[in-house]
Amino acid sequence: MSRITVYTTEPCSFCNRVKGLLSARGLDFTEVNLSKDPAGRVELARKTGMMSFPQVLVDDHVLGGYAELQRAADDGRLDELLAA
Repeated sequence: MSRITVYTTEPCSFCNRVKGLLSARGLDFTEVNLSKDPAGRVELARKTGMMSFPQVLVDDHVLGGYAELQRAADDGRLDELLAA
């Protein structure tokens, strides 16, 4: 089973949308809240090349934020990533 990691901050409406989308699909995920973790933000930027929130990773594949997750869910790519 694939591992989903969601990097979030507070407040963040798009972070809440990502978590809601994943939960509605019955998918388990690990949330890493970086609202008070500057070192974690640097690590996220190093890992993903992104400084925005949320960031969704499926195993080590950087999926992106809410819009990218929604597109992947709509076009079936999310299911493909999770099946790999």
